[in-house]
Amino acid sequence: MRVSDAIVEKLLKSATKTTDEQLTALHEQAKTEKKPLQDLVVKNSILSEKELTKLYAAEADVPYIELNAKDIRREVLKEIPERIARQYKVVVFGNDDDGKKLLAMEDPDDIQAINFLQKQLGTDLKVHIATSTNIQAALDQYRGNISSELTKVMTPEESEEEDEEEIDEEDLAEDSPIAQTVNLIIEYAVKSGASDIHIEPRENSVLVRYRVDGILREANKLPKKVLGALVSRIKILSNLKIDERRAPQDGRFKVQVSGQIYALRVSTLPIVDGEKVVMRILNESSKAATLEELGYWGTALQNINKAIVQPHGMILVTGPTGSGKSTSLFSVLSMLNKPSVNISTVEDPVEYRVPGTNQTQVNPQAGMTFVNGLRALLRQDPNIIMVGEIRDSETANLGVQAALTGHLVFSTLHTNNAATCLPRLLDMGIEPFLIASTVRAVVGQRLVRRLCVDCREIYEPNEADIKQINEIFHTDDTSVMKQVHELEKQALDGGIGKANAKSGKASTTELSTTESKITRLWKVHDGGCENCGHIGYKGRMGIYEVLPSSTEVQKLIVSDSTSDAIQSQAIKDGMVTMQLDGFIKALRGSTTIEEILRVTSEK
Repeated sequence: MRVSDAIVEKLLKSATKTTDEQLTALHEQAKTEKKPLQDLVVKNSILSEKELTKLYAAEADVPYIELNAKDIRREVLKEIPERIARQYKVVVFGNDDDGKKLLAMEDPDDIQAINFLQKQLGTDLKVHIATSTNIQAALDQYRGNISSELTKVMTPEESEEEDEEEIDEEDLAEDSPIAQTVNLIIEYAVKSGASDIHIEPRENSVLVRYRVDGILREANKLPKKVLGALVSRIKILSNLKIDERRAPQDGRFKVQVSGQIYALRVSTLPIVDGEKVVMRILNESSKAATLEELGYWGTALQNINKAIVQPHGMILVTGPTGSGKSTSLFSVLSMLNKPSVNISTVEDPVEYRVPGTNQTQVNPQAGMTFVNGLRALLRQDPNIIMVGEIRDSETANLGVQAALTGHLVFSTLHTNNAATCLPRLLDMGIEPFLIASTVRAVVGQRLVRRLCVDCREIYEPNEADIKQINEIFHTDDTSVMKQVHELEKQALDGGIGKANAKSGKASTTELSTTESKITRLWKVHDGGCENCGHIGYKGRMGIYEVLPSSTEVQKLIVSDSTSDAIQSQAIKDGMVTMQLDGFIKALRGSTTIEEILRVTSEK
């Protein structure tokens, strides 16, 4: 849909969505960025794409339709060939009672498209307007599953399992079966919501696996013969050396899928059966999530908000690889990113691009290590510094010195929880009084899978469930149960679990506890639903603990106390532990107790 600036302005005025000053600012931005007003209205969140399309539909007197792509039957969809549908951004989604074909278009004013479609389908057409996102999702239904699509692009000769052959230039051409195979593997990974693609050579085949919501799933098996060409194609895209097969290599490239830009971080590794490739998928079109959207609430949210507005000090984020530390830091840096502030980072690798900040990639071969990068950053007049990871005592020392000299320093550490982070700094040779005076807060986090809001189920816990919960969370203690009930009320007020107003027969605005007992729990629907790919979970969320540097905690650090003593004191000061945070989110229907125990259990 391409709407003229004049009509967009008229729609905004009629919907009373903007003031004259805002409109003037929008026109100025349109001139500067050379973008149509329509794009800026959506980008600046003045109107959503859906709201703008609805207003335009009313103005143009064309009915608006919200398509559910999965409800469109394939035989109906295929009344227009895929090539034509993609060219004109149009889909057939059904027939009305009079036998008229129902069409959804992105641009109903495209006379050329309508004339062509009338010749193809007849004049009995009823045109609707739909959002670009809706149309794209419907167009994606032309595709089958990854196995059938890969079978189409692989020639019969390639499908036979033979010995690996020499790679010639034709194999690597843009329109070659191998190039199409790589495109399909990436496209289906993006549509599956995968965070990583693993291409793994085995003795007689090549295994393709996707990591979806933290769990690896097998997507396909390819003949061993295609491994060389497949890896070479990925290396060409990533600007790596094709002839280097004995040493690991790292690279990066970008693709566009369904109108979104994705950066793929590529790592190759020689293993016994050939070269393994792992590609990390990063959505560059997505905006940074707010801390509330990431799953912070209550005292954890208050503590981190208080720490990040300090003029100087150190804020550390801890957790294992893949626990969402980079995402948390990306969100915090995006919040602090203002024209009056100089934010500089040194990372390995640069995962998220933050516009307006100075991001440096670690390159040990060129002498750009974390230590050298941080030392150079301190001469660049920064206000805020982000060090990707504190790996050694030298980096830790420099970070602490930077925090002491008036900088706000963010970094990550690989420890199991927030409390063990402080003794870890002691192990690195940092003086206890320096840790106490510089560290403002430590965040511990994990990622858990979200329950699918379309099919999650409520059940009443039986005796065995209550016994297990009592053993882990000590809810048989009256004071603990009261605390859990109070925390659940705070979580509800903080928006936790409000993803869907109704789920099954119970409302998510109701509490799952009273002051004396747990009245209900949530579980995965057996077999899931279409929306979650029959898994029962869809997407991930964080569970957090935020340890503020209180006076009592500082005293414990200076006296060289254990992490258990620091943890106990932090809980007395009001810290909600990761496991308890997860338990509250499970009570709110955001995840399950099994999922919380999977990522936090230490036994």
